[in-house]
Amino acid sequence: MKGLLLETIRCERGELQNLEWHQERAGRSCRALFGTAGSVDLQQIVVPREADQGLFKCRVLYDTRIRKAEFTPYAIRPVRKLMLIRADKLEYTYKLANRTEIQNFFARRGTADDILLVKNGCITDTSYANIALFDGSSWYTPSNPLLEGTRRASLLAAGILSPAKIPPHTLGDFQEIRLINAMMGLEEGPRFHPQDIIQIT
Repeated sequence: MKGLLLETIRCERGELQNLEWHQERAGRSCRALFGTAGSVDLQQIVVPREADQGLFKCRVLYDTRIRKAEFTPYAIRPVRKLMLIRADKLEYTYKLANRTEIQNFFARRGTADDILLVKNGCITDTSYANIALFDGSSWYTPSNPLLEGTRRASLLAAGILSPAKIPPHTLGDFQEIRLINAMMGLEEGPRFHPQDIIQIT
């Protein structure tokens, strides 16, 4: 493993959101990488007074214990077009603070605002979010994401999303595509139609 692990937690009006899912992932990552759950207790994070109002991103760096927690104001950035990029060898099972490989793929986005990575013939994630796809009656998410996000996990557990293998050529079967992550719920993230995605040529 290279460097520290990372959790990005939504802090709204002074309250850390979806904390049980972040804690579960942090514990799972520590057990897999260090052989112990360590002493990473996200409940112990102190929210600073300036984050008592509005929306903030809490960025937690940790290994076997929390090394740093920083809060910054957050606003959802607009994303209007995605570029499909193959990334068969990319591994991002654990949420590492070092995102150099993903940033290298992001640099290849051309005229698009972000990338949508394709691995082993199926779509996975953008550079910073899982995706949700609506076929007119139900919501789906790739069953093989690069990273199992906490928002995605909570929506799967609630039965709002269903996992599915989604090859790029089937994107036209969906009416709408949305980005989701710890900072963006299903109703909040950028929205796309299949024609907003630049196909691999």
